[in-house]
Amino acid sequence: MTLPGPTAEQWAAAVAAVRSAGADDEVQLICHVNPDGDALGSMLGFALGLRRLGHTRLRATFPGDFAVPGPYQQLPGSDLLVPEKDAFVSPRLVLIFDVAGVSRLGGLAGLLTTAPAAVVLDHHASNTGFGGIQLVDPSAAATSVVAEGLLSRLGVPLDAEIAECLYVALATDTGSFKFDMTTVSVHELAARLIATGIRPGEISRRIFDSKPFGAMKLTGEVLGRAVLDPGAAGGRGMVWTWATLDDLERHGQPPYILDTLIDPVRSVAEADVSVVVKEVAPGEWSVSLRSKGAVDVSAVAVSQGGGGHRLAAGFTGYGEAAHVVDTVRRLLDRYLI
Repeated sequence: MTLPGPTAEQWAAAVAAVRSAGADDEVQLICHVNPDGDALGSMLGFALGLRRLGHTRLRATFPGDFAVPGPYQQLPGSDLLVPEKDAFVSPRLVLIFDVAGVSRLGGLAGLLTTAPAAVVLDHHASNTGFGGIQLVDPSAAATSVVAEGLLSRLGVPLDAEIAECLYVALATDTGSFKFDMTTVSVHELAARLIATGIRPGEISRRIFDSKPFGAMKLTGEVLGRAVLDPGAAGGRGMVWTWATLDDLERHGQPPYILDTLIDPVRSVAEADVSVVVKEVAPGEWSVSLRSKGAVDVSAVAVSQGGGGHRLAAGFTGYGEAAHVVDTVRRLLDRYLI
């Protein structure tokens, strides 16, 4: 069942909140910790839209280490990015992108209560309903769809810089337009973005098809240790692998390199569910879950304090990697579709 998107009243409230901030008022944009293409692309694309409206005091940030993944460092609007510590202390307006729950905001969560107005733009079905004004559309393929909807209602025309940000967001969250959420409306939006003059081939090479040699070696090593469990998920099968901080250090790679590992793992024909467990600190693991349709992995993730979508989700696990995966394996049968 598709959950309803924002109501006309919520769209109107969001438009009013943005318009209530003057050109010289401080506006703080925030996306989630360890940002991906949708988080950064939606946030920066919207920030550029605000700049087109005449806003002069804009800052964009995310919690945790100020490390922008390599593929996204050339996004238009990157000059607006600041570390968490340099975020506005008392902004007039806070805009939050691609965040399903307050826990993903880290130390920036306090701005929700201090700012006169806060708008949440998201597309996760697991969104907890936090924030003052929620623009949450679980039927949207990416948060950029919601961001473009609000820009349109604000009367901001698309230009090549805004379009590049939104296109990167849309392409990354649809797996380069091959996931189930790729609909007619997704292709229509992509067409409008491309019509501004952006070059999708060049963008795709930068985002999807360019990585350091060390990253390729690391990927081969991690894939080589993958384990197939045909009996998991009610006999639909599960494949999983893990990567450690030592792996990253040995190959001289930053943590974000591990984010794409789930893609080759999920291609295993004998498994409906794929799991990649990535060490982020001793005894702490970022867990990526994917399903081809047999399991609602967002329910698995939510049960462990995470979130996501029915076929793509994640959470933070603790202990040994094998213990984390055992927990996932036990939960899969409970959330068979």
